[in-house]
Amino acid sequence: MPGPYVVPVHGDADLPKEVDVVVIGGGIIGTSTALELAESGLRVALCEKGGIGHEQSSRNWGWVRISRRDPREVPLMAESLRIWADLNRRTGRETGFKRSGIVFTCADEKQFDEHERWNRNLEGYQIESHMLSAAEFNAKYPGNTMKIAGALYTAGDCRAEPQKAAPAIAEAARDKGAHILTECAVRGLQMSGGRVSGVVTERGEIGCTSVVLAGGAWSSLFCGNHGLDLPQLKVLNSVLRTKPLAGGPEEAIWASGFALRKRADGGYTIADGSQNVVDIVPSSFRYAKNFMPALSYEWRSLRFRLGGRFFDEARIPRRWALDEASPFEYNRVLDPVPSKAMVNGALARLAKAFPVFQKAEIAQSWGGMIDVTPDAVPVIDAIDAIPGFHIATGFSGHGFGIGPAAGRLTADIVTGRTPIVDRRDFRFSRFSDGSKIKLVSGF
Repeated sequence: MPGPYVVPVHGDADLPKEVDVVVIGGGIIGTSTALELAESGLRVALCEKGGIGHEQSSRNWGWVRISRRDPREVPLMAESLRIWADLNRRTGRETGFKRSGIVFTCADEKQFDEHERWNRNLEGYQIESHMLSAAEFNAKYPGNTMKIAGALYTAGDCRAEPQKAAPAIAEAARDKGAHILTECAVRGLQMSGGRVSGVVTERGEIGCTSVVLAGGAWSSLFCGNHGLDLPQLKVLNSVLRTKPLAGGPEEAIWASGFALRKRADGGYTIADGSQNVVDIVPSSFRYAKNFMPALSYEWRSLRFRLGGRFFDEARIPRRWALDEASPFEYNRVLDPVPSKAMVNGALARLAKAFPVFQKAEIAQSWGGMIDVTPDAVPVIDAIDAIPGFHIATGFSGHGFGIGPAAGRLTADIVTGRTPIVDRRDFRFSRFSDGSKIKLVSGF
């Protein structure tokens, strides 16, 4: 595939007849959930229609951050930082995790004040984070040409390698007894006595009492085939990576025109810091009312586009029988073409701000589809309408860093354990129970 090279995970040849839990989706959320459940002693099968980590879980920026998150996610992200710190040992594999810090620049005094107010959300978490003045920023990064009011510097933030993390977690889950099934799309749920009794995959049936849907951008389509309305849309983010480059920042940095993260190979992952492409598709109209608050809040950062994707998605069936091929079997990897204008523009602005990047050589670029919800907060919940069915999706571009803790929370819900954090803000019913959809300052 044209996307980034992902550490390969070879799927199991044999389909289990019966397990306790089937996890649908082999990204960071699905693999983390599978590992947590397997470590709890449950029999687990993880089913992925393509390859492990081949969609957004390998295409994101690789930031593991608590800074500038929606406050509703902060408690879960604090737990995730603790899990990440032990993940290499726990999995016995390299994830590229490193505590390196993240810097959010402030273009003016208003933004400086906003970042300073946001930073109070970390009080009590014992995470090193503070504001830098413009002079302190310049002293930290000599030679930069940025004209800013200051920055939020969270030294406790981290980074990891997206192309390594989900595969490492999947293999660890297999070490604990989980079945890892690649190129094995789940067509739908089987029901018995009013609750989940199994799934039908393209390779056959698997009996189970619980199912977790961690299907990323595909989750809404899967839910719709079972009569569940999950408001979710896709947003395209474009990324490039450079060849190894000496002399660049060690910390990840965000600015209005670029974002960067040093990679383990010595190169950098670079993207536009604030612009994404939104393709107008049939679901755009289906969920227009749900997303109206988000549109009014984020319209400056969105570039709407009407083109071939509208017709591509219009042709995808929204209903199918379990004895026929599902749409997932015809779309093994969601691999969108990146926006050259956005990645080239981001690199040009970065090179102007940090002249060392004038020497950068582009090694590759790719696109990734972010699964977004109307309030940019994920759904992590048991679904009352279908007993035994659980959803962990809609991470809205925040999923990579929070993934390990999201997997633990999902496993807590499946097993009935005391949840690692309060799950109320992640409930599925918030989109239908009359709750006001609100977006909270964050990225």
